[in-house]
Amino acid sequence: MSAKNANTIPQLFQILTSAENEKYNKEFMFYKFTDTYEGITYAKFKSETENFALGLVSLGIVNGDKIALISENRPEWVYSDMAVLSLGAINVPLFPSFTSETIAFVLENSESKGVIVSNKLLLNKILKIKSNLARLKFIIVINEKDITEESDKIFSFKQVQEKGEALLKEHPDFLNEEIKKVDENDICTIIYTSGTTGEPKGVVLTHKNIMSNVHAALQVFPITENDVWLSYLPLCHTYERMAGYYAAFTAGSQVYYAESIEAVPKNLLEARPTIMTSVPRLFERFYSKVIKNVESQSPGKQKIFYKAVETGKEYVKARKLGKYPLGLSIKNQLFDKLVFKKIRERTGGRLRFFVSGGAALAQDLGEFFEVLGITILEGYGLTESSPVIAGNRTDDYKFGTVGKPLPGVEVKIAPDGEILAKGPNIMQGYYKNKKETEAVLKDGWLHTGDIGRFDSDGFLMITDRKKHLLKTSSGKYVAPTPIETLFQSSKYIDQFVLIGDRRTYLSALIVPDFESLREYADTHKIPYSKVEDLTKKPEIYELIEKEMTVIQKKLANYERVRKFTLLDHSFSLENGEITPSLKIRRQYVEERYKPLIEAMYSEN
Repeated sequence: MSAKNANTIPQLFQILTSAENEKYNKEFMFYKFTDTYEGITYAKFKSETENFALGLVSLGIVNGDKIALISENRPEWVYSDMAVLSLGAINVPLFPSFTSETIAFVLENSESKGVIVSNKLLLNKILKIKSNLARLKFIIVINEKDITEESDKIFSFKQVQEKGEALLKEHPDFLNEEIKKVDENDICTIIYTSGTTGEPKGVVLTHKNIMSNVHAALQVFPITENDVWLSYLPLCHTYERMAGYYAAFTAGSQVYYAESIEAVPKNLLEARPTIMTSVPRLFERFYSKVIKNVESQSPGKQKIFYKAVETGKEYVKARKLGKYPLGLSIKNQLFDKLVFKKIRERTGGRLRFFVSGGAALAQDLGEFFEVLGITILEGYGLTESSPVIAGNRTDDYKFGTVGKPLPGVEVKIAPDGEILAKGPNIMQGYYKNKKETEAVLKDGWLHTGDIGRFDSDGFLMITDRKKHLLKTSSGKYVAPTPIETLFQSSKYIDQFVLIGDRRTYLSALIVPDFESLREYADTHKIPYSKVEDLTKKPEIYELIEKEMTVIQKKLANYERVRKFTLLDHSFSLENGEITPSLKIRRQYVEERYKPLIEAMYSEN
């Protein structure tokens, strides 16, 4: 049986780790246990997972139990997930960045019997709240050396595997029998979305929800066993879990786990991926570094670069019209060899395409990478939809859109512009939260909360979040997300929050790109003791003001920002200003920075 026919995730595991798999002894998963990447075979994957699964059985875990998992991306995350699901139990993944308080809420709300953590920091978060967790029976720590106290409720990952290995000798077919009991309609996972306000909500997804999305994605994305992935987005988020894990495994691809977000540039050169899932921020930073490098070159080299980009744009435009003028093709090939190939080599040199999700990708950014010879396919989805609703294809894409609906997924636009979705990938509801479930699931349709429309070619366009629309005092509705994305295309702007609901005009809170400010200040001999001080310099204010004036030419008068405040620090997860998926908590930010906001309107 092919992995592409698996109906449940345990069934996928069973197929991949069958001795009949011709790649049984080949490496497919790679991780840096030391300083270099080491490969893990399907055979080792089976042994590690099976031992851990039976170890969980020895701790009393049965079908339907919930187990929380808090860890960075690593093989043990995968072993734990497959072990839990193969027992018919339910994985409750959490972001490692969650506070102890949020973790306590999730563990209690989900009724988790156990929790798996990777390191000392996460263990300490659990120990801090364990007295309030009446249902929690055990804690498993992946890094054995990080166990800080002795307890009959704390085990190392290895200890649990040893328990399982002993049990496996007595019951060699136990796990296979348990896997047969798992039905596609059984709950697979409960994923708590951080949300922009209020307590997290537990999204209930079945095996069918997720595997239907995997199969639909593999119908439209040409992913094969020859592909190599670099995984850096958190596996606890459904986007990476579905795409860079379940879909990649189903296709038989190899997966490398990045050491950290900061190490991605280095790991790209080591893994040399052919496919990678990402969020727009990675592309923004990549673009910024390319431009900074160009601007540090001689005038002659700068001229060559910008001429190359200009030629590339002409070539891409002609190619899309089915035209290949000989002179233009030769010029583009020359510039590709001189300029673009060197830039592509920073991604490892063999990237076929990126998949972008999680936030809006600026159209200009997608077009720039296309000129470089790097395709970015933007998609759209929610945790509640397992997650993909729509996506651009390698042979059918349009920047500024999120593509067309996946096979089997219906999408329609409500009278008020809200995007509604229906299909086998739509969640069962929010765990123990009937009110919130009924608010978003109506007659089988998921009310996404996003505003959008279809263009004349059937591509879906997201214009904003329904609840984020601003209404100025003159009655004009403004969608902040496209405007914020536009301003963030500036190399001098890192984060941007638009203000203006019930106001006479729009204003903004801006977090500058401090590295770019430092370079500008050094070049223009602007004195400073620390880079944060630059936000108070009139020369820097004027710089940002000029940038905004140029950018705002694309906006209608009522969409233009009349005043702004530069912040000397970034919005952070620790301060509650952004969610773990890097979305701004708009209401919280407006309340936290109220004095600064009011100051921008006080003169009027």
